[in-house]
Amino acid sequence: MVEPKADWRRKIHDIIYEADTPKGKLFDLVLLALILLSVIFVMVESVRGLPPRVYDYLYVGEWIITIFFSIEYILRIISVRKPFGYIFSFYGIIDFLSTIPLYLSFILVGSNYLLTVRALRLLRVFRILKITRYVGESNKLRKALADSRPKIFVFLFAVFIVAIIAGTLMYLIEGEENGFTSIPRSIYWCIVTLTTVGFGDIAPATPLGQLLATLIMILGYGIIAVPTGIVSAEYSRSKDYVHVNTQSCTNCNATKHRDDAKYCHNCGEILNPEKT
Repeated sequence: MVEPKADWRRKIHDIIYEADTPKGKLFDLVLLALILLSVIFVMVESVRGLPPRVYDYLYVGEWIITIFFSIEYILRIISVRKPFGYIFSFYGIIDFLSTIPLYLSFILVGSNYLLTVRALRLLRVFRILKITRYVGESNKLRKALADSRPKIFVFLFAVFIVAIIAGTLMYLIEGEENGFTSIPRSIYWCIVTLTTVGFGDIAPATPLGQLLATLIMILGYGIIAVPTGIVSAEYSRSKDYVHVNTQSCTNCNATKHRDDAKYCHNCGEILNPEKT
């Protein structure tokens, strides 16, 4: 038999940490709306010249949202058996950083600290990172990016080698009189050209240099498409992996459990004791 206190904590846990139930989905939608609204408040607050009343409304609205997220942060801590696992997790740190700036304004009240407080309040933008927690496809995208990391690293290393070779050649062709004063500066020009940014602060003047620049420009268009293709291939391949749900363990806070799982894959805790 489940104790009333444990049952109360489990209900909170199911609503806050999981999105496979109607209450969990509603909670996630409310959080998404408040996160986006808070980020909009931060952006509008940075606009100067608005009526003073608008800034007052933004301040009050931000306090309402901050209190809501403070309550959410506390409930997340008390609804798990190992709260430090959540507190020092990635999302736990993000939740903390995005909640404390307004409270710090009560501590740093001196005029010398006003600019510091304003800078710290920009940490509220971190709330937008919490969105990935509630978007199911983000886990698949994160897995595809992780699987693509070695290939992308090798690709970027190859691009860097090409930039070194092409930059050195351009330094030899153009020389200091045309702005290519050193090999590092020539490599900088090559990277800017490969990425199709084209600042225009340095440009080849000789026919041979312009020919090399043309080849680098054409190569740049092909290079841009390679990382996208690598990630897309891994993303398509990830569709075959075993489907997992959003159920979170009340003991260790581990996620990504199979739909038919009875025990936590990390600590062995029973996931749904009320059904056993």
